Order: sequence, then structure tokens, then C-alpha cells
Amino acid sequence: MVNGRAFWAVPVDDLLLEFRTTREGLSRVEAEQRQAAFALARLKPQRDSRPLRLLLGQFRSPIILMLLFAAGVSFFLAEGSDALIILGIILAGALLSFWQEYSAAQAVAGLLAMVQVTAQVWRDGVLCDVPVDEIVPGDVVELSAGSSLPGDARLLEAKDLFVDEATLTGESYPVEKSTATLAASTPLQKRTNSVFLGTHVVSGRARALVLSVGKETEFGLVAHRLQARPPETDFERGVRRFGYLLLEVTLLLVFSIFAVNVYLQRPVLESFLFSMALAVGLTPQLLPAIISVNLSHGARRMAQQKVVVKRLASIENFGSMNVLCSDKTGTLTEGSMRLHAALNLDGRPSEKVLLLAHLNATFETGFPNPLDEALRRHRSFDLTGYRKLDEEPYDFVRKRLSILVATPQTHLLITKGAVESLLALCLDAEQADGTLVPIDRVTAAVRQLVQTLSEQGFRTI
Repeated sequence: MVNGRAFWAVPVDDLLLEFRTTREGLSRVEAEQRQAAFALARLKPQRDSRPLRLLLGQFRSPIILMLLFAAGVSFFLAEGSDALIILGIILAGALLSFWQEYSAAQAVAGLLAMVQVTAQVWRDGVLCDVPVDEIVPGDVVELSAGSSLPGDARLLEAKDLFVDEATLTGESYPVEKSTATLAASTPLQKRTNSVFLGTHVVSGRARALVLSVGKETEFGLVAHRLQARPPETDFERGVRRFGYLLLEVTLLLVFSIFAVNVYLQRPVLESFLFSMALAVGLTPQLLPAIISVNLSHGARRMAQQKVVVKRLASIENFGSMNVLCSDKTGTLTEGSMRLHAALNLDGRPSEKVLLLAHLNATFETGFPNPLDEALRRHRSFDLTGYRKLDEEPYDFVRKRLSILVATPQTHLLITKGAVESLLALCLDAEQADGTLVPIDRVTAAVRQLVQTLSEQGFRTI
């Protein structure tokens, strides 16, 4: 949204008027004036107060507060050595947790800083490179393969434009873009006339009008939620409840024993000191340190596997999981595809199917994608005598890619794509012995095979 309006549903000419700009961009003077107005909207990592806030946050547990009270009582009773031991245990556990969480916070801040790049911007009718921090709403940017988006923008021109939006939608496959005006109710993943901060161009060229930057973008909203105070985990909630229970039991016993001693006409000071000593004895001094040491050990083991642990308490939650679900390859996984098998209609490995898939992937010249990389990397073939004649690129309407290849004997049109899309086009199917049968006779078997493979976690084309 920009000024409360769904910009993807507003005609381009109206947006240009609203932002007082043209297709040739802003003047340098106007851009400098807008930079001051939008300086506070920039994405910046939290600084200065964050380390202190993290450190003080380690002392919020009721158990820690009880130990601090016990240390104060020890000082009051002139038991300095006991008080120093208790304080040492508290500080050791707190500093251990603080250092782990602060290091993780610095790593996350470093990742956020990676979005600070340059972009090609039209200023005074001249195309120039401008740091992303200096780009303002109303700027017109030029996009090409490899360009990172400096803000949320509406496309003015687009030619064969595909954009990787995995950072926002989790979809690892590039999205085709166009300039058509869309309905206001169009969801984020289907706003094909808009591009967003944090995404990058895979192929094609375009010119776009920047409408929002920094915190006001879709990526900025995600970054803001990440910087907000995270919700309390089940482990932290359990420790807090245990601390409150321990505190209630301790206070009940202390007041009860103190009242009984006073009722029995014991000396008041002696009764009070006895009650305080009992409170100190009931408090498990080593519990915070034991928890911190164990969680820190788990964090170090995860760091060896290149996992950043942002909060120590999350270690216990992770270990308590029974089922871990993920949706898209490339978000929680490494995003690397591997070919499992090339099968015929009987579900058995087929050299011919593998060769045709390899030919299609080798001669494909559209945007690079992990699927074709996996097909090319799986195995090499001698392609002497094969020659590419033409190509029909993949698009998200046809959901298939076709390559016309000249072989030593004939010409082949090799098509790969979504199963249902190709089943609707085919007339015949080739069996394992080379004979052809009508596609209707094997459609049910193909769908059953695809379903079986999908249930095993395989992507089938």
C-alpha cells in the first residue's frame, strides 16, 4: 500500500502524477530534497542500547531475582564469601547467555546490511549508479539480469522479465512480470506488475517507478517484525513458572516459620535471620548456571553445522520437537536440487528419458534454474551430432519448455513441464518395449506414479 492505495491497481500515469515524476526520473535537486524527508524510513540495525538491553534481560527470571535477594541477605549477615559465590554464579550464567545472544544479533545485523547495494537510476534524464540509501519514492530505476531491487516499485516497462521473490514468498522459482494493471484484491505473490525490495532480477529488462523504500516496503515490514521483541518460548515460560512456584513456596515457608517463632516468643531478630537462612537454602543457586552452560554447549554444536542460534532458549524448543514441517526448497533448506531418477511408464529407470531430459536442459537458454542445473549435472552425454534449432521458453501459463533439436536421423521436439499440462497435450505414450499406446490408457497409471513419488517428497516433471 502507498498512501492507503493499492498501487498495483492504479494506472501508471496516475502514479507518475501522484509522485510528481516522469518516466525519465527525478531531477537531482528534487531527489536530494526527498532524501532528507525519507531518511528515517531507512532499514537500520538496532545499535547502542541493544547490548545493554540484552544484558539486563538475563536478570528477569524469578530465580535470578531470588538469588540476588539471597546475596543481599548474605551481605547483611556479614557472610561476604557466600554472597560473592552467589553473585559469581549469577554473573557467569548471565554473561554466557548474553555473549551468545549478542553474537547472534550481530550476525543477523550483518545479514540485514547485505541489502545495501547500488542501483541504476534515471536522474535528470541520465542513467547513473546510485547507492540504495539515496533512492527515494518517485525515482525511476532501470533493471536487468542480476539487479537487486532498491524498494517496492511499479513496472513502467518490462521485456521477458523474471524476478526471484523467494525472500518474500518462499517460492524458489522465478516469477514472470508484466505491466498490466491488476485488481486491488490481488495477493502479494500474484502482483505481477510490481517488484519488491529484497528480490532480484533473474532475466529480462525493465524500468520501474519506486513507490516506497526502507521500512515502508514489504521487506521492511518483515525486517521490522524480526527486530521486534520475540515472543516467550515454552522453555522460558516453564522456567518462569517454576521460578514463581519456588518463590511462592519460599515466601510461604519463611513467613510461616517467622510467625511460628514469634508466636513461641523467640527473639524476633533471631527468628528473622533463621527464616532468611532457610530462604537462601531453598534457592537452587546453581540452576541458572547449569541451564546456561547446557544451552551454550548446544549452541556451539549447532554453530559447527553453520546454524546461527539467536536465542539460547530456542535450543530447548528445537530439541523438544516431534515433527518439523517446512514448505519450500530454498527457504529452510540449502536450495540445491538433485536428480533422483528418470523413469519410464512402468516406473523403472530409462536411459532414453534421461538423454531427452539432458538434451532439453543443455540447450535451454532461458533464465538459469536449479532444475536444469540438476539435469545437466547428474550425468554427461556425448551430444556430437545434436544441434539446437529453436526454443519455446518456459512461461507460467503454458507451464512447459520446448526445445527443437536436430539429430543425426531426424528432428525432435523435446518438451518438459508440469505433468497435468503435458498429459493434456499428448496423444500417445511410449512403453518400455518402444510400442506406442493411446495416452488415455496410461493416464491413470502416470498420475498414480506421480502421486506415489510426491508422497515420498520428490518433485516430478
